[in-house]
Amino acid sequence: MKIRVLFFARLREQLGSPGEEVDVADGASVAALRAQLSLRSAAWGEALEARNLRIAVNQDMAAVDQVLKAGDEVAFFPPVTGG
Repeated sequence: MKIRVLFFARLREQLGSPGEEVDVADGASVAALRAQLSLRSAAWGEALEARNLRIAVNQDMAAVDQVLKAGDEVAFFPPVTGG
């Protein structure tokens, strides 16, 4: 199934991409997507396996065990602070 993946802030810079459409297995979780993308290269693995990485599915914060559906939008971003 196809989902839309977006990368924000330093992840966009590290990975050289604002996002893309990705094929994942039916019933894949956020963790499975993260693992699939991390296998692309050492740089991808390092960027996506960061401990403080935040993930949203369809603009709602998501846990890594959340199951994805076709057409979902998954965003990966570092924590942000503001003043």
